[in-house]
Amino acid sequence: MRTWTAFKRVDAAPDAVLAALTSTDAARDWSPVPFELDDETAGRLSAGSRVRVSGQLVGRRVGFDVDVHEAGDGRLALTASGPVAMDVAYEARALGGGSEVSASVSVRRGGGVLGRLAESATAALLQAGALGLAMDRIAQSVSA
Repeated sequence: MRTWTAFKRVDAAPDAVLAALTSTDAARDWSPVPFELDDETAGRLSAGSRVRVSGQLVGRRVGFDVDVHEAGDGRLALTASGPVAMDVAYEARALGGGSEVSASVSVRRGGGVLGRLAESATAALLQAGALGLAMDRIAQSVSA
């Protein structure tokens, strides 16, 4: 399992950051891994919720079940399970007039050839800076 982390100072309170993190509409704009929400009725992620998302990875359409473990007090923690599994955590802490946001994504290989390919492709995206770009997009969305 490999883990990537990123930090960003944003000009918004932790509650505003959490609102952007838990909005499924906003998440499509900032997510480090592009996806579509399969269930259009889910508007906000909350602790204990599960949503199904899908997207393109290694040239194939793949699906993930997203289980939200925590969504409150400036924290979002979830697991996305599919051909590759990702443990994701964001935390926004008050800092001056804004927040410091930390992000962590751990990637675990799924089974079979597709799992190995998906793990490699996801790792390549994260290694190329996708998590840092996601943090920049979050900062732009809450500072607008």
